Amino acid sequence: MPELEDPLEIGGVELPNRLYRAPLLECAGEGSDAADRLRSELEPAAESGAGLVFQGAAPVRESGGRVAPSMTGFADDEFVAGLSELTDAVHDHGGRIFVQLDHGGLRSLEAWHAEYRRANPDLRQLAVSRPPWPLRLLDRLGFLHFDARVLTTAEVYDLAADFGRAAARAADAGYDGIHLAGANMGMLQQFLSPFYNRRDDEFADGVRFLELVHDEIRERAGDLPLVVKVPAETETPPFVRRRLSADDAVEICERLGRVGYDAVAPVRVSTFWDMSIVRGEFPERAWRDERFREGYAAAFGSRWRAALVAAANRAEAVVYDFDAAWNADLARRVRERVSIPVLLEGGIRTREQIDELLGDSSGGDTGISPACDAVGMGRPFYAEPRLPARLLREERGQRGELEREGAYER
Repeated sequence: MPELEDPLEIGGVELPNRLYRAPLLECAGEGSDAADRLRSELEPAAESGAGLVFQGAAPVRESGGRVAPSMTGFADDEFVAGLSELTDAVHDHGGRIFVQLDHGGLRSLEAWHAEYRRANPDLRQLAVSRPPWPLRLLDRLGFLHFDARVLTTAEVYDLAADFGRAAARAADAGYDGIHLAGANMGMLQQFLSPFYNRRDDEFADGVRFLELVHDEIRERAGDLPLVVKVPAETETPPFVRRRLSADDAVEICERLGRVGYDAVAPVRVSTFWDMSIVRGEFPERAWRDERFREGYAAAFGSRWRAALVAAANRAEAVVYDFDAAWNADLARRVRERVSIPVLLEGGIRTREQIDELLGDSSGGDTGISPACDAVGMGRPFYAEPRLPARLLREERGQRGELEREGAYER
């Protein structure tokens, strides 16, 4: 069975080991300092040994489709070319860097961020189909704002081409591969999900859109490795009847492998942007710290609305409690059915967990097949930017010795 330190090939690119920094929202903006800000966020992971670093969601269009303020878009040739200093820095440490491409669709800022909506009154959300009834209800109640334009068939082709153009810019800037944000209520999940997709054209089968995006990227960016996150909507509230099951997600992964995707990252999510993504309690200081409160008020329209969102987050945290390696069972099912690497993230915290997920059980036969080919962490990097230096030094039987030597940076 592979070990964490063993190399892994994804689409012809060899990673020096099987530990990766999962995509997060760096929100480095698009100013002259964006490359420096991204470098300060991402380089420590590569410098400390992560084999692969994913740069978080990058919008593929100049306007619209952003899911958070200050995102770093990939729609401008000159700007993206300037990010080559980031890719060079990662390569200097022997690591690889992929960028995650995204479009928010109904989850975009123009739906939920009050201040952004006031500053961009002409922006409308792009939708796969008419927004589902729960979103329309929240619109009528004033918590969200939907003025969605359903994409025509021709506009779907245009959007796929924008993914291809963004990938070409990434290739020119030295990125080693592309990650598609196929979950967390983004546009790609909206195409895949029967909750959102009620089209009557060729894209009624949402995998068809991912096929088209694959073809556009291959045509414009060559054989750049292509990874996609695939959702199983198993965490959806019971009042939602149309959703992607775990069986659906496994089948989608199989189809995407046949299409030519180079790796998949299966995840259990909801149809909504809720605490199922985070699992566990939202940090209390994030709601109490005055530095954040003005931002919440700007986003949600007032302090009392922000307080309602905070209360909803606390309630959801009870329902979506922390669950170690919560995507492992789904990933294991996918790995048994596909011939491409399977990436696993979500609730992974220790080297012992990692070894078990990769199938390395200290020589013992557990009877459980490996869950994945590579393991990723996201939020732990916020607390410990040089996390790989610790995890990659952890060898079985040596943990206590390393701790006595002070090797662990907490």
